[in-house]
Amino acid sequence: MSGPAGPGAPRGRPAVDAGPVDAAPGEDSSAGPAGAAARLRSPQRQQAGYRRSAGSPRGQARRQDLLDRVTDDLAANGLVDFSLRRAARAAGTTHKVLLYHFDGADDLLREAILRLRERRIENILGVVTAGPASRTLADRVRAMWPVLMSAESGLRVLDQAIGLTMYDPARYAELGREASRQYLPALLALCPAQWPDQRKLEVSELIMAALRGFLVDWLTTGDGSGAAAGLEALARAMEREEADAG
Repeated sequence: MSGPAGPGAPRGRPAVDAGPVDAAPGEDSSAGPAGAAARLRSPQRQQAGYRRSAGSPRGQARRQDLLDRVTDDLAANGLVDFSLRRAARAAGTTHKVLLYHFDGADDLLREAILRLRERRIENILGVVTAGPASRTLADRVRAMWPVLMSAESGLRVLDQAIGLTMYDPARYAELGREASRQYLPALLALCPAQWPDQRKLEVSELIMAALRGFLVDWLTTGDGSGAAAGLEALARAMEREEADAG
């Protein structure tokens, strides 16, 4: 696993000149009477206009498009050397435009990782929910592992994010907490419906922690045999849980 490198970039949004209400600085220039009127506005009015435009349907669509482009770059090239300027190149824009839509490199990285994690969860659910409804939880846990190991769609970068969280917890701890919040609902939904909520939570937390540990072991040793052995033990534990609950 490549060593994580945290993005370094200034936070917050820089002051910008006035422009069209729905255009980010650096994308469109003000021209004509409307542009002249915008330039005469007070700084307070200008800033309020930019905040409104960023939240408008057009602004939100532009933000999502930029995020998609940066997310694809992150999936293809990983976390190493990620920066605001690299993201701008991938998005076909300038770093000032990104700062208009995001609160710096850390915010952009967080949003891109959230998007990638959503893709991985969709892939997992697509595999584990296939087949008969009677499929056991143990079988579903076994089906998760190949998806987690797959390099499809560049989702290996999510495992680099685990290292980033451990490398600089003061700065990136939220990435780890968000991972738990994203994965947990999907795991809860895989548990037998008749189980009490507390049992579903306990088993889901066990599955999530164990799979994360197996990933770290596999990535750091390059040997999948230990993770495979652990996975079988986890699956047997799930079989006992289901037998006990039945």
